[in-house]
This record gives sequence, C-alpha cells and structure tokens, in this order.
Amino acid sequence: MNTLSARALALLMVDWRRSGGPAYQALADRIRLLVLDGRIPLGTRLPAERELASHLGLSRTTVSAAYAELRETGYLESVRGSGSTARLPQDTSIDVDLLADAPLDFSKASLPALPAVAEAAAAAAVRLPSFLTDSGFDPFGLLVLRRAIADRYTERGIPTDPDQLMITVGAQSAIHLVARTLLARGDRAIVESPGYPHAFDALKAAGARLVPVAVTTDEGWDEAGLEQAFQRTSPTVAYLMPEFQNPTGRTMEDALRAKVLELATREGTTLVVDETMTGLALDGQPRPAPFPVAPNVVVIGSVGKSIWGGLRLGWIRAERDLIQRIARVRFASDLGTPILDQLVVAELVPDYEQILAGRRAYLRQGRDHLAKRIRQQLPDWRMPHVEGGIVAWVNIGAPVSSQLALAARTEGLVIGAGPRFGLDGVFERFLRIPFGMPADQLDRGVEALAAAWNSVTRRGIRLDDANLAHVV
Repeated sequence: MNTLSARALALLMVDWRRSGGPAYQALADRIRLLVLDGRIPLGTRLPAERELASHLGLSRTTVSAAYAELRETGYLESVRGSGSTARLPQDTSIDVDLLADAPLDFSKASLPALPAVAEAAAAAAVRLPSFLTDSGFDPFGLLVLRRAIADRYTERGIPTDPDQLMITVGAQSAIHLVARTLLARGDRAIVESPGYPHAFDALKAAGARLVPVAVTTDEGWDEAGLEQAFQRTSPTVAYLMPEFQNPTGRTMEDALRAKVLELATREGTTLVVDETMTGLALDGQPRPAPFPVAPNVVVIGSVGKSIWGGLRLGWIRAERDLIQRIARVRFASDLGTPILDQLVVAELVPDYEQILAGRRAYLRQGRDHLAKRIRQQLPDWRMPHVEGGIVAWVNIGAPVSSQLALAARTEGLVIGAGPRFGLDGVFERFLRIPFGMPADQLDRGVEALAAAWNSVTRRGIRLDDANLAHVV
C-alpha cells in the first residue's frame, strides 16, 4: 500500500484555505479533489491526523473533522490500527457518475472518432481470418503495420526499419515500457513542467526521481534550466514533447533540439520523444523537422490524438537492441497488441496525411470557437494563441484552479485542475481546456466554467496584475 507523508500532502495543497469557509471543510474539499484528480491514488494511506495537523499548523480537531467529512462522503476509509486510505464513494449518484460518464468531460484531451474508422474496421474484419492461424501473442506487432509506420518515418527523414518498431497498446503503454526498461529506482528523469501527468506517473512507477524543467506559453522551454538539469543531475531519461507540447502548445526550435541531443549524449541520457501531437499545426506553418536521429533517442507515437482514442494503439521507434530489451520487459505486463486494432490502423495509415489535414481544420475551428467564448464569458482569463495541438493552457488570473475544478463538478463539468499537470502543487493559476469536442459541447463547458468561476469569485478573490504570473 502506498503511503502519503504529511509533507508530500502539504505540497499538493497550495492555497487550500482560499475558500473562505471553515478550515475543516476547505481541507476536506481539497483532499477530495486530489482523490478525484488522481493526484492521490486510490488505496493510498493518508498521514495520521496528528502528523498532518502539525505540518499544516492546524489543530488536530480541524484535521479530525476534515477526515470525518471525507469518511462520511465516501472518500476515506479508516480502520483502527491501519490508518485512513483514499477511496471513491460507493454511492454513484454524484461524483462517480461525473468521473465515468459525465455530462461534460474536459479532463481528457481527445477527439471524436473519424467516420473512416468504421469503414477501416469493416475492411480489417475481412482481413482478420488470414491471421487466425497464428497465436495472436506478438510483442512486436504485425509486420504489415510496422512496415507502414516505418515508411512514414523514412519519408519524414528518419530512416526506419520495421525491426526498429514495436506496436503497443497506446502511447501510455509505450511510456511505461520504456520507463521500466531504462530506469532503476532512484534514477533521475527530466520532465517538462507543466507536462503530461500520465507520463509523470509512469516514470515514478518505474522508480524515477523527477527533475522538472519549466515550459511557458510565452517563452517555451527554459533553455538555461534545461542545460542545468542535464549537467547537475546526469539524468537517465529525459521525457520531452517537442511538438505542440501538452499543455502549453509550444514547439521546440531546431537549435534547441540539437542542443538537447548534445547535452543528452554528453550525460549518457536517453531522450524519450513523445510525438503524439505531431502533425497538428493549426496555422498552416511548415512542419518542423523531426528530432535528430541518434542511438539514444526513443520516439513514441500513437493514433489516439489523430484518429481515435478508442483505438488503443501506439508504438516505440528505437534501435533494434533496445526494442529487443523492451520486448523482454513487456512479457511481464502484456503479451502483445490486439490484432484487429492493428489491422484497422494499417487500413488508415496510407491516408494518414489526409487524415491529419482534416483534423487540423477541425481543431482550428474548435480553438477559435473556444477563444471567442472565453473572451465573451470569462474576459479576465487569458487564453494564449495556440499554434497546434488540442488543448489551451489558460491563465485564470488567480490561484484557485483546484477550487474552480471542484466547483465545476457541481455544474456537471469534469476538468483537471492546473496542478494535475505539474509537480508539488504548482499551477493553481492555470487550467487546461481541450478544444477537440463539437462547438455545442465547448459552449456548455465554458458556461459551466463561468458559473463555477462566479461561485468561486463571490468569496472575494481580487484580480490584479500580480496574479497573472506565468508560473506559480
């Protein structure tokens, strides 16, 4: 069972007392959001009441009342002698519905499926009988799909052989496999901050100690900070999303890519380059060159952001020896990627550039529509111009993102608070808003956020220029 120390919990609770209500209620609300957001995993043992009270400078009575509130609402289970553990309520009438089948779910950055998926599935079903004599257990993936993806990399200037590819159950599985293969407990791993929270989870699960490097919507990557992180920590892995970074939307310049590769080579670091947003430029800008090819560069891709998240299919592009190592590790978690999904994607890969063109047009409309609605209904917020990708990293002007996310749930909207995308409770001034859903859903989502914002700001939050910092 995982145990959360009082210090670690306090780091996740920046500005938790801003609600203006009773301290015990504010404390319970913040812990509840941390559970709902996944920042406190289910089954995690929370710190003892006395320990947390001492660390937060509260009376034990306040913490006891907060824990009692959480037990009553089903977010905490306490057993004498075993402590209190995080859980979800069994009554699914409120929050669990919002987690599973919400009226509006903005917690996922995704797109609806293309109509072509159904056609490709029908064609794949016709091809399936010719594969039924095989076992279906293959850690590398179908050769026909690996060849098609290898050809796409070669066309982009990354000469690739099918043996340099492994098909995985989505990009998240790919990140897990690479992390488990390369990392040992205590190894350092550079990550972007803000960044992709599920990658943080995968790296930490493999034992990594995360080293954050700042990325902002205005300046992009902190080049000096990135260089210092490499030199001071000699990281084993650096996980980067250089094209339309999630959530800032920034793209790394060619000169910085070359410098990062030089730093990684010097320190013996493997670069894990996440390309799940690649090809989603929204302003007609030329496509950036791919990350330089090198033995210490691993590329991860998927169709989840371009074709459909329901096709759980991704891949790893790496040197043959590393692909073989990953395959040996993979057998501990799964025995291969579903054959039918691979055949569906193989049907679609020849038309991938056309698919991306359609997705770009669709996302451009969504971005512009979201920006317009925010200007109309939430004029104090600052949504930067998003050059590509499928999300906006919006500055809400006050460090109340967690409170806002909690209030939004009462309006029927699930959205991840800003700290979900950072480490140690930062980014309370930010909210990640996806724009890959239809216009009517964007309208309803902004209306819910506006209602939640009114609820939160009625408590007397003052907005001024000091609240518009890019990073907490």
